[in-house]
Amino acid sequence: MSSDENTGVAVELLEAVHRDLAATALTLALPGSDDARLDIRSALAQLDDYILPRYRSLDAPLLAVVGGSTGAGKSTLVNGFVGHAVTRAGAIRPTTRQPILLHHPGDGRWFEDQRVLPSLARIRGTVTADPVPASQAGPTPDAAAITSLVLVAETAVPQGIALLDAPDVDSISADNRKLAGQLLAAADLWVFVTTANRYADAVPWRLLLDAASRDIMVAVVLDRVPPAAEAEVSADLQSMLNREGLGAARLFVVPEAPLDGMGMLPPAAVEPLRTWLQELAADAASRADIARRTLNGTVKALGGRVEAVAVAAGAQERAADVLAGDARDAYRDAVARILAATRDGALLRGEVLARWQDFVGTGEFFRAMEQNIGRFRDRLGAFFRGEPAPAVRVETAIETGLQAVILDEAANAAEDADARWRSDPAGRQLLGGDDLSGTSDGFADKAAAEIRAWQGSLMELIRTEGQGKRTQARWLSFGINGLGAALMIVVFSMTAGLTGLEVGVAGGTAIAGQRLLEAVFGEDAVRRLAQKAREDLHARCQSLLQDEQERFLSRLEFPGGVAPEVLSGHADALRRLAASA
Repeated sequence: MSSDENTGVAVELLEAVHRDLAATALTLALPGSDDARLDIRSALAQLDDYILPRYRSLDAPLLAVVGGSTGAGKSTLVNGFVGHAVTRAGAIRPTTRQPILLHHPGDGRWFEDQRVLPSLARIRGTVTADPVPASQAGPTPDAAAITSLVLVAETAVPQGIALLDAPDVDSISADNRKLAGQLLAAADLWVFVTTANRYADAVPWRLLLDAASRDIMVAVVLDRVPPAAEAEVSADLQSMLNREGLGAARLFVVPEAPLDGMGMLPPAAVEPLRTWLQELAADAASRADIARRTLNGTVKALGGRVEAVAVAAGAQERAADVLAGDARDAYRDAVARILAATRDGALLRGEVLARWQDFVGTGEFFRAMEQNIGRFRDRLGAFFRGEPAPAVRVETAIETGLQAVILDEAANAAEDADARWRSDPAGRQLLGGDDLSGTSDGFADKAAAEIRAWQGSLMELIRTEGQGKRTQARWLSFGINGLGAALMIVVFSMTAGLTGLEVGVAGGTAIAGQRLLEAVFGEDAVRRLAQKAREDLHARCQSLLQDEQERFLSRLEFPGGVAPEVLSGHADALRRLAASA
């Protein structure tokens, strides 16, 4: 595969990583999620600002970012490098709060578009013929909203390399600190400026360790060093660099010296740094080697970040599964309790029992069934045809009792699910100030409508079963509502198998209902009817409560998202890409 083809494959991978990272939503409040979200933002920024631009333009000039702590003398060093004042403390017009990028006039095309640092607009700066003395430059404007990059063409900057004067890494302005980090992450090499009395500060070293993890070339400038302390301080700093894996960093010492009226260092103070950068710029092979080294180290570090995001995404997925499982368990248990209440005779008490006894009559009903089911059928058939209201009252009582059970258990499920979620930080975050511990608005009406629909389907079962010529006369003589009421009673007294009955319930009235149905349809048909009716009731209860649990589950439906294994695959591919180079 040719070099261009390799580059194309690498760019395709990096674009896929960018797309999938941007689609990764770590919504749940889990330990480590904040760090992972920061990893996503940092990775996306570095892909935009440095990795993708560098892969697409491997022959572009090197970008050397000059960074360091507050008061370290970065801008003074840059001015000294080019030989006159070009920073804001000198005489850039327009005066801006933006960072300044100095480049050779022949390299302007590489930086004038949005190839690197695409989030920053470009402003073309100029150097006045009559520089303003440092004492008259005035305070630096507030950097509350940095949106632009000032480009300054400068012949003193060698072609093949550009210098970017970054804000302080430890600025009191959060925006300044953020921008400093962004600019350093976009660099091919760092010129890191510190001072004799601040070189051990924690903030700069955190950034230097990040440079070590990326294998980026670093030049450390030790500024304002008293001549008497130069040997001791430089040796101590070099020892620290060696311990932290930065032993290859070039160390330049700038002696303490007075500035002239324009705020300029003596030319000799920055000559070693100037010479080194000019030599790098003049050697195309060295520039390419630096670019490849930094790029590969950055891609390797990106792989680690993507893997950390994959781990966080996996934790999010598992946490969401736990919360979903808690809600489903609560409502599944509620369905089981509803079905148990419809199976063990619990509904054949109170109003339902009274209406059923009104319907079937007193002891005469049972004596008639025991003595002669045929004669009983004739007498009862006339009763049904003349007075249908008692059967309807049984249906109404069953609807009322069953609705009460469903409402009670749905409320219990909601309370249980709400409590489980509130015991979990991620669940509390998703619930926020909403109280889901009760049933939803309109649930009682939905339950009543579903029960009536079940009763209607049960009547249709009886009609379908009675379509045969032999049974049609029988079920017509008893009446559809009467047989339906009897079937409901049988369904609500099933405790074992398909036809096992709790004989003691309501003085044997359930037995009477079953015998009545068997007299019309036969024993096997009654089993089949009861089983179908129970299955239909089960399905309707499940549907009702599944709709209710959606109040919880819908909060786990996050937009977009990428599977953790996809991100892990990207991480492996990035590590292979870095290793192959």
